[in-house]
Amino acid sequence: MAAKGAASGTLNAKNLEALGAARLAELLIVLCEGNNASKRLLRLALAEHKGPLEMARELRKRLASIARSGSLLDDHQRDDLLRELERQRQAISGPIADHDADLAVDLLWEVLDLSGGLIERCDDRDAELRDWFHQASAALGQVALAARGKPQNLADQVYAAVVSNSYGQFDPIVRDLGPALGPEGLAHLRLRLEILRQRSSGPTAAITKPDWVVRLAMLDIADALGDAGAYLAEYRDQNPEALTVPAIAAKVAERLTKAGRPEEALTLLQAADPALRQRRAGAVEWCDARLAALEALGRSDEAQAQRWEFALLELSARHLRDYLKRLPAFEDMPAEEKALDLVAEHDDLEEALWFLLHWPEPHRAARLVLAAPQPLNGDRYFLLAPLAELLEQRHPLAATVCLRAMIDFTLKVKRPKRYPHAARHLETCHRLAAAINDWGELVDQRSYMAQLRCDHGRKYGFWGEVPKQIIPEPEAAVQSANKAVGETGREGRGLRGAGATAAEAGSVQPGLW
Repeated sequence: MAAKGAASGTLNAKNLEALGAARLAELLIVLCEGNNASKRLLRLALAEHKGPLEMARELRKRLASIARSGSLLDDHQRDDLLRELERQRQAISGPIADHDADLAVDLLWEVLDLSGGLIERCDDRDAELRDWFHQASAALGQVALAARGKPQNLADQVYAAVVSNSYGQFDPIVRDLGPALGPEGLAHLRLRLEILRQRSSGPTAAITKPDWVVRLAMLDIADALGDAGAYLAEYRDQNPEALTVPAIAAKVAERLTKAGRPEEALTLLQAADPALRQRRAGAVEWCDARLAALEALGRSDEAQAQRWEFALLELSARHLRDYLKRLPAFEDMPAEEKALDLVAEHDDLEEALWFLLHWPEPHRAARLVLAAPQPLNGDRYFLLAPLAELLEQRHPLAATVCLRAMIDFTLKVKRPKRYPHAARHLETCHRLAAAINDWGELVDQRSYMAQLRCDHGRKYGFWGEVPKQIIPEPEAAVQSANKAVGETGREGRGLRGAGATAAEAGSVQPGLW
């Protein structure tokens, strides 16, 4: 009986229905007192009950109120407003659009018209408002497909948005509205932008908008029309230097190849070769664009040579896998072994380890870790933590090197937030020690623990996270530390410095343990 009574008092829709409509209405009025957001939500619900046209009238009143306000918005107020705007967008894209797509288009434009003023009223460092208006733009594109408006009229609205794109809020507007504009609307929009550009470049022109605003729109128009030549011409005629940037050249080349002009694509890419210009940025995009052009021309051998070269130069696993997939049967395994050997010889140790981690290739990774000329950077936890996990089962010594690098970094630079992770790594080292017979140049785990106690015995936050059963007794720790340092005539991995003794590292006080 008690359980049944408790269940009947639970706040859920079924239990509240039992109160009846009149009682619930009274409670809602009480709850909305002093809460304007709740009142607006109820008004919208009442309007929805009366039909889409009433919803539209209610939304227009609220949008006009938001537009009139000029007060600055803090983060909390901005988030509240975003939630309200999202409810409005859903109402417009849903029931209103189902009833009258043209009305929904007009309302979504009114929403988008708020963008500049709202962004100015917010300290929008995270660009949340701008991103939300991008979503509203996408919604407009979907609704506009069902509307009956003239393409030229829609193009004029898009033009107005483009020239008011001060904060990037309308960056995707042409892409989103392209299908609804169609060839006729896109041609009209292009013409208006060309006229704007001519007026802005004349001797008496008043600069109204940055060049990039018009250029971005023109590129999107070219894409919407599938006009690769216009896409190329936009850069060639307005900003030719950009075509030497690998990433931009790749974008243009991809479109030329798809348009059946791969020879032009190759010529364009040659002028933007990142190797010649010593630019790594955009190298992947450049390589992919060149591969597509070569394959389109049937020059598969050249494409394979580039995959091999790029895979080993940039340590790209994707390009190496693509290369291996295209080899004849039984040739892929020897090629893979050769490639992995070359990866292990790469100049950048961390990049080589990253590649071997994700291939995965634990044996070569373990050899690299143990042969590293310098201690590993323990701050690279995003590399060393998964690498240690990969190596644990069959290469416990190499895994220990990775784990100790992270422990040492955490303690030496005093990163308390990482103490729990460092303690977990130390416990893993303790477990792995049982599987290590030959420590090589690495001090054994008992000596390493003792040295940690000598060097970092006062870091109580760390030791409080370490399981007590793996912490050595004070006297044994002192003896192990002195013995380990005495046997090490130079700096060893996991120890503090060359020729240091436990006393030089800091006196060990049993009371601290």
